[in-house]
Amino acid sequence: MHTHLMQVHLMTLHKIHVHAILGRVSDVAEEDLLREWRDLSARHAAVFGRLECRLQERHGLGVTEFEALERLVTCVVGKCRAADLTEVVHLSQSATSRLVARLEREGLVQRALCESDRRGIFVVVTDEGRRRYEEATPTHRATLEETLTVDA
Repeated sequence: MHTHLMQVHLMTLHKIHVHAILGRVSDVAEEDLLREWRDLSARHAAVFGRLECRLQERHGLGVTEFEALERLVTCVVGKCRAADLTEVVHLSQSATSRLVARLEREGLVQRALCESDRRGIFVVVTDEGRRRYEEATPTHRATLEETLTVDA
């Protein structure tokens, strides 16, 4: 009986030890995951911040304005639906609508109704929008190269 109790005790200790090791492995994995997320978030903030600063200072454009212009300039048909810009600039639909309104006030884009669906609205880049995009592109690319290749 004493041997049996000793075996049960040893098995219980073994289970506790295994659980403790697995718990630590799980904790380590979780810590690694959180560290990776924080590193990614910090890197994104650093790159985004540098881009925002340089594009504003040199070209009067924010990152989202630049990304919207880039989508419009590189679009095969030269225009896209306003809703499609939402995916590119990673903003809500209402924030994208405000972005398009700002770009329109600055003369960088114009809105056009879809001929086949009067409810659809296209956003078209203007000559001025294309010019500003082309002027800002070297700044954008150089900043990306500078900030993304530092740690690579």
